[in-house]
Parts: sequence; C-alpha cells; structure tokens
Amino acid sequence: MTVVPPLAFAAFATGRALTAAARDESPRPLPTIQRVLEELGTTFLSPLAPIPAPRRRVGGVVVFDPLDDQAVPDGAVVLAVGMAAGADLRAALAEIATHGAAAVVLREPVLLDDDTLKKAQECELALLGLTRGASWTQLSAMVSALLTGPDESDEGGPPTGDLFTLANAIAGLVDAPITIEDRNSRVLAFSSRQDGADSSRIETILERQVPERYARLLTEAGFFKELYSSEAPAYIQLHSDGTDFKLRCAIAVRAGGEILGSIWAAVTEELSAERTNALGDAAKVVALHLLRLRAGADVERRLQADLLSTALEGRVGSAYALDRLGIADAPVVVLAAGIEDIDDGLDGAGDRHAQRQRIADAISMHLSAVHPRASAALLGSTIYGLLPVSSAPGGEGRVLRLAEDFLARIGPRLPVMIGIGRVADGPAGIARSREGAERALRVQLEHGPGSSRVALFEYVHVESLLLELRDRVRESGEQATGPVARLLAHDRASDTAFVATLRAWLDHFGDATAAAESLHIHTNTFRYRLRRLAEVGRMDLGDPEVRFSAQLQLRIIPELAAHG
Repeated sequence: MTVVPPLAFAAFATGRALTAAARDESPRPLPTIQRVLEELGTTFLSPLAPIPAPRRRVGGVVVFDPLDDQAVPDGAVVLAVGMAAGADLRAALAEIATHGAAAVVLREPVLLDDDTLKKAQECELALLGLTRGASWTQLSAMVSALLTGPDESDEGGPPTGDLFTLANAIAGLVDAPITIEDRNSRVLAFSSRQDGADSSRIETILERQVPERYARLLTEAGFFKELYSSEAPAYIQLHSDGTDFKLRCAIAVRAGGEILGSIWAAVTEELSAERTNALGDAAKVVALHLLRLRAGADVERRLQADLLSTALEGRVGSAYALDRLGIADAPVVVLAAGIEDIDDGLDGAGDRHAQRQRIADAISMHLSAVHPRASAALLGSTIYGLLPVSSAPGGEGRVLRLAEDFLARIGPRLPVMIGIGRVADGPAGIARSREGAERALRVQLEHGPGSSRVALFEYVHVESLLLELRDRVRESGEQATGPVARLLAHDRASDTAFVATLRAWLDHFGDATAAAESLHIHTNTFRYRLRRLAEVGRMDLGDPEVRFSAQLQLRIIPELAAHG
C-alpha cells in the first residue's frame, strides 16, 4: 500500500488555486481587508483594534521572520507566528510597515497595550487575532484562496472534484472505504471500494445522505456528541433489524472551534496509531477544502442575492441586474417562500437562518433544473425566486405546479409556504410581481396551509386586501362601530354570544340549521338569538349593505378577527 505523507495533502490543497492563477492571464481584483474579515471572521480572524483602512487591498500572505530579509508584497497579510505583545512587537510593526504590509495577525489570546495600539495606527496596520485552535497553515491557505479566486474548472458548481480525490487518498491511507459528510450528514464525497462496506453505506451513497433511521440511531447513542467533542476518532457499530453493520470510525472536520463535517471509514477493526495520525492529518486538509467550498458558495450567494435584490426593487439599476442575470428581455414570475412560525426545535436565530439558507439553495437548484437562468436567494427572512416563463398564457399555473412539486419533494417536515406573483417583464412589472408574491405568501402564513402550501396571488387577492385593511385598523387603533359595536358591548356586559351568533349566520349564508350546528346549539335557540341580536344591535339583517358592513368589521377589527 502506498502511504501518502501528510505534507502531500497540504500541497495538494493549495495546488489547484496556484495552477488556476497561473492559467488566468487576466488580473483579478484583489480582496480588501474588510472582505478577508467577512470571509474568515467567524472561523479564523477577529480585529484586535479598529481597522485603519478596511478597504485597503490585500496583496499576499507571508510569515514574519525577523532574521530573514524576505520579500513582502504590497498589502501583505503578515503572520506573526510566535510573537507576543510588547516592545518586540512594536519594533516588528515598524519594520513590517516599511514593506507596505496591510495587516498583522497574532495568535489569540493577546493583550495589546496602548503603545502597541498607537504604533499600529501610526503604521496604518490592521491588527488581527487568529482564533484559538485554528492553524497558521489553514489561515495561509484560505487567504491565498481568496487572492487567487475560484478555479476555472469550477464554473457551474462547487469544486467538489478535489474532495473525491481526497476521499480516495484517505481510503488508501486507512485501507477502508471513505465518505466525507457535512454537519447534516449529507455526503459531499466518497471513495471507491464502497462495495467492501455494507448495505447501509451503499444506501447512504445512493441517497447522498445518511438515511434517517441510521442517523436517529447514531443520535440516540450519543455518538455525534462524542464525535464533535473530541479531536480523536470515535468508533461505533450499529445494529438494525437484526443486522450487524461494519465498525465505523469517524473523525470530526473542524476549523478552530467550528465543526465543518466529518470523515467516516468502514473498518474491520480499530485503526493503528499510524493510520489514526494519518486520518487526523487528512481531517485538517479536508477542512481547508470545505472552507474553500463554503467561501466560494458564499461569494456566489452574495453576488446572486445582490443582483436579485436589485432586480426585484424595480428602481435604478434593476435593468442592469436583470441583464446580468440573463433575463432582461424574458417574461418572468416572482415567487416568495417562507417558513411557518412554529416550534421546530431549532436553537436561536443562527439555526433558523441556516435552515432558510438550505431551503433557498434547494429552491435555486430546483428552479435551475427547469430553466438555466432561474435564480433564487435568501433576502432577509424570505426566499425569493425569479423564474423565466414562456409568453404563452398560463405561466403562473406552470410555476404553481413546479412549486407544488418542490414541496412534495421536501415533504411535510419543513413547513415551507410559497406565494406566486403574476407574469411580468421589465423592472416595473417584476416589482409588481414581487409584491404580489409577498402578499400571497403572507396570506398563506397568516391563514395556514389549508389544502395547499402554495398560493397564486390572483387566487388570494381579496384575502390579502383584508389583511392590509386589518393592518391599517390596528395601526390607527380603530374600534368596531354601529350594530357590531352594540352587540360586542352587550356580550361583554351580559355574557351573551351575539357576535358569535351573527358570525355563524353570515358565514353559513343565512342557513340557521348549519349555523346552529357549528355552535353546537339547537336551531330554535339559534333563531331566538338571531332575533334578539337584531333587536339589541338595531340592525336590519335583510339589508345587504348592513350584512356586508357587519361581515367586513368581523374580519378586519383585530379583537373580532382574532375570534373568527
């Protein structure tokens, strides 16, 4: 068996970016310090002091060595490995500044005195802290990836090819079939020789997701907690439906304190010390690739989200955004998707945002399968989609069927609702379609899914108007008036149910028998209440204007609508 030395992984991890940079003769715009912090801030970097020039371009990344007269590119991020705060750091800052560097990175925790902070400001150097647990090698590779940009071969999708190659290399190191999975047990890549595993692994590969029943067994056994709380590999052997599956060895893939995913090996026995170390080294390299994948996906998401947001506004720049999206002259339909506000067991806003982002990615993939120029993005808490359609009548109906197919695929576990606007073209028309989609979505979220979790705006137009009227009444603090106000006052004073009786009668189109059944009372009792409420409210129930006024108030006055 050929053993791949761990350093080969690191060379392999950065080789594609360097090759891509050599292939591309056109200059790429260099990222700013602010961009570097946005991309790596949650995992690797944090500012130790106010950034003097956040828009300064980053020109490279080097390790500072006071004994070596090394070349430092203009705008470099300098890694101050092993350096602590004090006089030596201030002297180093002065020297680094003479080379035109942009930032200096120190290992956290570090306490900076006022003299050091003042010196950094004088030298116009950004002082950044490397998160505890993160490695200098990872940081260097990620900054280099931001400088070189994505590989040309990655156009049209994330560069997952390297992960499959890595999976095969890891399989050679540990002599076992490998899968690389994300935090949600989705399979990102797998090695060859999977036929040497077992039926559960084959099922996982085919579905590109650990089947729910196996994931539940792992969770109930507390395996994920053990896996993510240790840097060492963890072992487990599952038993299901009378079948003993092969022993599994898994190791968490992490960057600093953040868990990115895991590597799984189907083994016959626990790994030797040498193979355990090799698996640990491999996890660090996989972390680089997962971070690069995420960084590339985040950049693409932000670009698409910015273009989509501008296109949907219908203002200055919308025509340019539509042209960039490739749908400047095409009729389109806007759809808006949201998640019903229920107790879904998620912890905090971060988990909910991640859930919405996963749904947005799924919608984007689903729409792109129908039309290559379709786009979708998460804007705020709402997911918007822009789908080109044919100019023939019935475009909204085709989008309705497409949305229903998507919801059928994800199943009822995720309470997603979708509103669909009208077919439109041009910036102004698209803005109106977006408004219609938002109004249709709000009706769905307010009233619940009913028979469908998708609504066309033209089908719920009146309901959306009533919701807007209710908003206006609520904001102005208006109360019920006329007969309805008198009935409400009588109910409160005498503990009667005249408002509920009137509502039931109106809802059942004057059918006293059906209305009485809905209130679980006798028909004669209902008719007596009806006569009494007409007297108390001084209302003519035979007058259509009186009936309409009463029904409208029952639907738009907040305290009355809440009991409807």
